[in-house]
Amino acid sequence: MNCSKTKEFIILGFNVVPEFKFLLFIVFLFIYVLTLTTNITIIMLVRFDSQLHSPMYFFITNLSLLEIGYVSSTLPNLMFGLITGNKAIPFIACIAQLCCFSCLGSTELVLLPLMSYDRYLAICNPLRYAMLMSPEKCTKLAAMSWFLGTVVALAAFFMVTISCFCGPNIVEHFLCESAPLLKLSCSDVSTATSVLSNLSTVWILSSVFLTMLSYSFIIYAVVKIPSTSGMKKALSTCTSHFIVVFFFYTSVCVMYVHPSSSNTSRNKISTVFYGIITPLLNPFVYSLRNKDMKNAFMKVLRKSRNMSL
Repeated sequence: MNCSKTKEFIILGFNVVPEFKFLLFIVFLFIYVLTLTTNITIIMLVRFDSQLHSPMYFFITNLSLLEIGYVSSTLPNLMFGLITGNKAIPFIACIAQLCCFSCLGSTELVLLPLMSYDRYLAICNPLRYAMLMSPEKCTKLAAMSWFLGTVVALAAFFMVTISCFCGPNIVEHFLCESAPLLKLSCSDVSTATSVLSNLSTVWILSSVFLTMLSYSFIIYAVVKIPSTSGMKKALSTCTSHFIVVFFFYTSVCVMYVHPSSSNTSRNKISTVFYGIITPLLNPFVYSLRNKDMKNAFMKVLRKSRNMSL
């Protein structure tokens, strides 16, 4: 039963001297605008260019939606606190942010293995690729990732909302997450903490294993390619993907796959990497460096130029 008496939480955020708060605000604003712009561009290009109607770009579009949600659920409130000094967030808004951020993170942990599996089929089984990754199957896989992500997020939502909050309300983070919120509870949260910790560990490590398994098969297939140029192209693509995946998984593991830690600085840095930096990098790694995406962008520019003449 929810016995909350706390009406609002105080998000501690980043401990920076006042002189640097405006600079930090500008940095986060730049990241936010650039992340929104690049991901929206990808979604629009894939939507309107028939050459990009393939399983790979379908999953990339879903990833872009996730990244837009990621930064939109955290950065606006963070920037507002930096520029105004008001770090308070209503209880309901805090729970909504928790649910949204958890849902998006859990969904991405399903989507990344699907994207690596898609690349595995494209490289290792090209003759059956169209059949194995038909539009219907891709839609079902994407829907499954969002559904599973939502189910896992509801676990965090449930564990927090049934806890009592009647005392301290200072959240030692820059967003509302289950672990720092449960530390503020005035009820026994040992079971909730254990359940969430074990669920997060299994969820993350399963995602890591499946993604790395696909990349292992890809690398094994690539090194057997007789063409040097073909092997370099495949390795270049896989390497850039792997780097971003590595940063995402490493930061997520540091945050969640460990016993309860009081190292709040480490937790904040980890969350910055997987919740802010990775959404900024993903469009450039997965799409905007791609030749097909560049051609689609040039088509749009030519059409807009012709319409303006």
